[in-house]
Amino acid sequence: MEKILDIADAIAHEKGLAPEKVLESLKTAFVQTAKRVIDRNFAFEAQVDEDTKAIKIVQTITVVADDDKRLEDEELAPAYMSISDAREYDDQVELDDQLQEEHDLQKYGRTGAAALHREIEFHIQRLVEDEIYNKYQSKIGTLVSGRVIRVDAKNTTYVEIDEIRAILPMKSRIKGEIFKVGDHIKAVVRKVNMDKEHGMLIEISRTSPKFLEKLLELQVPEIGDGSVIIERSARIPGERAKIALISTHPQVDAVGATVGVKGVRINAVSQELIGENIDCIEFTPIIELFVSRTMSPAIISHVEIVKDSEGIDEKAVITLPADQKSKAIGKSGINIRLASMLTGLNIELVENDQTTNETTNEIEEVKDGVDALEALFN
Repeated sequence: MEKILDIADAIAHEKGLAPEKVLESLKTAFVQTAKRVIDRNFAFEAQVDEDTKAIKIVQTITVVADDDKRLEDEELAPAYMSISDAREYDDQVELDDQLQEEHDLQKYGRTGAAALHREIEFHIQRLVEDEIYNKYQSKIGTLVSGRVIRVDAKNTTYVEIDEIRAILPMKSRIKGEIFKVGDHIKAVVRKVNMDKEHGMLIEISRTSPKFLEKLLELQVPEIGDGSVIIERSARIPGERAKIALISTHPQVDAVGATVGVKGVRINAVSQELIGENIDCIEFTPIIELFVSRTMSPAIISHVEIVKDSEGIDEKAVITLPADQKSKAIGKSGINIRLASMLTGLNIELVENDQTTNETTNEIEEVKDGVDALEALFN
């Protein structure tokens, strides 16, 4: 087992791993091999000689009393020796001392070599997987990009990202999206799982609100440098989204900076999201005002927050003119659903008998038009 330190360094360099972690994995592989080819009940330890760069396997035997019950246990006995037997070798031995006996795996020929090869391969692969797992576990919620390498019969998309393969399930794709092999796509890391049968599984998503936030961060410098903060976001993927923004700088308009000149910034993000409409709202800690803003484009008359028995905000009762109700609800209920998601409150709409100035002006314009027509024909 010569120059094991050189082997550890070579593997670490090739796999991009820390040399000390590789060495620990190799030592574990040697111990497991010893258990396989010598005796699984022995207590082995792998020791590295810094001078020779070699590794040796040492069996550790603990000295116990003559009447210790562990000596009678078939499985435990190999790891222990009675003090009477131990003193036949060394009369200075005391209870709980540990004796060591060295073993040479090379004596076990091809069987030992094959077993050691399998163990090293297994433990190094586990180390590589652990490193990748930790790397992508820390990337949950961050933006990644990769190339589509396969789309299966269930429309699950497999994407190659750096050294790993991630999956984009059908449920995590925006409605209407179609990918083909070779396409480059962006997504956020949704979760990372370690499965005994299939190994590591990295799932990415394009429907998460976090994906919208990361695209905005990429497109809007003020969000990237922290001048504008995305306080909250809500999406109905492929349809519409609402984001609540707050400025940390008195001279920066949060909504204006995010939208950009002539909407160039927000339109670029919308294009990546297959035409998803994005409403930008200025966040405020005044909950009634915030609820009112989330109901845009509807004009709201009054907002009342109803609390539960524990004093926690539970529901928002919104009073609005009758002609604004359809705007408040939105097509297929999209607007009120997004407002509820953004505020975290159930929303109840109550109509009053008033009409908005906008509607009144429209009615007056129609009446003027009718009067003009009547005068023309009369």
